[in-house]
Amino acid sequence: MIDLQRDGDVFVLRMDAGENRFGPEFLEAVDGALDTVAEADGPRALVTVGTGKFFSNGLDLEWLDAHRDRFEEYLGRVHALYARLLELPAPTVAAVNGHAFAGGGMLALAHDFAVMRADRGYFCLPEVDLGMSFTPGMNALITARLSAAVAHEAMITGRRYTAEEAVAAGIVRRAAAEDEVLPAAVELAASLAGKDGKVVGKIRRDMYRATLEALRGPALG
Repeated sequence: MIDLQRDGDVFVLRMDAGENRFGPEFLEAVDGALDTVAEADGPRALVTVGTGKFFSNGLDLEWLDAHRDRFEEYLGRVHALYARLLELPAPTVAAVNGHAFAGGGMLALAHDFAVMRADRGYFCLPEVDLGMSFTPGMNALITARLSAAVAHEAMITGRRYTAEEAVAAGIVRRAAAEDEVLPAAVELAASLAGKDGKVVGKIRRDMYRATLEALRGPALG
């Protein structure tokens, strides 16, 4: 489901659970991997990547349907994942190998930078078409990481952005061919790994203080 490997200064966290939806076991496994990165010695950076045609499709709606009484608790765990990445004491890069939808798109936004596959896959926040609104924490994350105009369009229209469109909108840093997405993300992460992780984490905590407060507040507002 989750595999974490270290190659020099770069940890690669590979999500391999189909659509990589955020089921409880998935969230627990990712959190454990982030513990390893946070506690590692020396220069380090993190790259997160999916498999196949999916980076992540976000919330596990099937699990939620079967556990409606745990909805707010579950959202709190998802929010905690985003907050954890924002505070991680290491530079982070998302290697968006395929579709990054809804919560999966927000997962990409919680990283410092993203490299996206050019020939297949979309970045999309489709909540409006699913009849869903954004939690205060999700709203804070999106609006902190995207320009006001792009956040407005992405959230109100549910637009599907190709990699080239996502680069133009400032959603991702660059586009790359399928076989170059992960290498490009690792290269970028390696160039940042020498930054003092504690300082990087502190800068993000200060920069995204309001976002972190929203992510740690009541999940449903």
